[in-house]
Amino acid sequence: MSSNIALLTQLFEENRNEANAEPMKKYMKDHFPFLGIKKPQRSVLEKQFFQETGILKEPFNQDLIRELWAKEEREYQYTALVYMEKSLNKLEKTDLPFMEQLITTKSWWDTVDAIAPKPVGKIAEKFPEVVAETINGWANDDNLWLRRAALLFQLKYKGKTNEELLYQYIQQNADSKEFFIQKAIGWVLREYSKTNPTSVKGFIEGTKLAPLSVREGSKYLA
Repeated sequence: MSSNIALLTQLFEENRNEANAEPMKKYMKDHFPFLGIKKPQRSVLEKQFFQETGILKEPFNQDLIRELWAKEEREYQYTALVYMEKSLNKLEKTDLPFMEQLITTKSWWDTVDAIAPKPVGKIAEKFPEVVAETINGWANDDNLWLRRAALLFQLKYKGKTNEELLYQYIQQNADSKEFFIQKAIGWVLREYSKTNPTSVKGFIEGTKLAPLSVREGSKYLA
């Protein structure tokens, strides 16, 4: 264990709360154990961790994230996500395969929904060629989390959204029976409707989508 991870482990263990841990685990459908550290307190501890280690002033560190991802309790993965969000401007094209590893390891919506629109979205914005090289393949992958990530990587693009690509990915996944795919379609349509409501309204009306996707995607439409 690196000294950085040892420090974070010490901070987290000192604040372990078993009373919180069980309901947090239940909320995540018992997929992961928790230390029981809720986000406000975790943010305070993370701030101390980042200040004492100075890692945010250093180059982007994949090994740090790998160590956090290997830890049992879910809070460590959440800290990895915070670290990535604070390091977005350091990301390079070569970090995309690493993001794919994270998406497909210990997968659930809580991690995938942070990785897709933030680090993946940032990399694709800086290096648009990765869409054709990599993300197009995700949209048809057998792994549902990669497909969800492909749908969501433009979530925060607003006026920069490649509408044709967005609708293409949705159409490729429109017949999916997977809840997390249907939900992602609705979510990204709802978000894009804030930018181009007319286009989204026309797309929903002209495309056969799951009722969940239509309901979610139409929330902001008149």
